[in-house]
Amino acid sequence: MAAETSRIRLGLMVTGNTYRHPAVLAKIATTVDVISNGRLDFGVGAGWNEYEHESMGIPLDPPGKRLRRFEEACEIWKRLFTQPVTDFDGMHYQLKEARNEPKPVQKPYPPFVIGGGGEKITLRVVAKYADIWNFNGRDLDVFNHKYSVLKQHCADVGRDPSEIECSIQTMIDYDDLQATVDKVQSFVDAGCTHFILNLLPPYPEKIATRLAEEVIPKIRA
Repeated sequence: MAAETSRIRLGLMVTGNTYRHPAVLAKIATTVDVISNGRLDFGVGAGWNEYEHESMGIPLDPPGKRLRRFEEACEIWKRLFTQPVTDFDGMHYQLKEARNEPKPVQKPYPPFVIGGGGEKITLRVVAKYADIWNFNGRDLDVFNHKYSVLKQHCADVGRDPSEIECSIQTMIDYDDLQATVDKVQSFVDAGCTHFILNLLPPYPEKIATRLAEEVIPKIRA
């Protein structure tokens, strides 16, 4: 898709840190950003899917350890995207004179999209590293609460919360597209600016066209 398109942005929602060493993922992400001429959204998370890990023999640490590994990975990605040479001596990862060349096209690096709502660790990592925070939920009140927690973490780490774009995922009711309009609008009014409209099979005929024509034009900025 990176090679065959010229306008759309590209990314995953999201790449589990558990599947690849963060230095390897940094190189993969950089390659996509270069091929696309700077259109990658770097979607990353701590990892969660038990079946995928068990079926492939990949260890899945307990949540606390998994999140601490993810926080180290975010720092590694940031350094590899920007520094000529990276040394890192963490609890879970160690790098010695690691290089990532060429650098990403986007400066200082592709925007980090971090999904999750854990209030103690995940949202703290969002406050430190995310350019876009994705809330995978349906309840506006829960979103407002999580966002207030995120703003407190931003204050603790000295970051302006307005630097972090708020994003949501929402499921599409194929029988009631107006409900999608109303729901997305409520999140727009709450401050969200980035939306993922999730489609599940079986897909109705021309559903993507219908979203473009019947949903998106009705949403007010």
